[in-house]
Amino acid sequence: MEQKPHEPNTVIPVIEEQLHIHKVWQETGRVQVSKTVTEEAVDYSVPLNQEEVIMERKAINQYVDTAPAASRYEGDTLIIPVLKEVLVVEKKLLLVEELHIRKRNTEQTLSGTEVLRKESVEIKRNPTST
Repeated sequence: MEQKPHEPNTVIPVIEEQLHIHKVWQETGRVQVSKTVTEEAVDYSVPLNQEEVIMERKAINQYVDTAPAASRYEGDTLIIPVLKEVLVVEKKLLLVEELHIRKRNTEQTLSGTEVLRKESVEIKRNPTST
């Protein structure tokens, strides 16, 4: 394009928009946390086993030609022979006694109360006004 020598220049403004972004922290609310401890009594019952040994001496006082077996069971009873040598004109074995041993199981119940603690947490939001 050609300009004419005596005409005034025309100015056309050019506009540019720009965007500037800021972040601002704003409190929108608060949180309240509380913890409570509660106690609860708990009853319990626990079976306890106990084993007892009952020993009974049975006098035999009988002469034997040979020693009985070292020990034997009759049912749930363990029998242990007890021997001694006795001096007589001739030596013989005298079965003095037998030990009869058996086991007996008993059960008893143990009861009581224990206090157990339990914690719980409550969270409560408190909004703030802007």
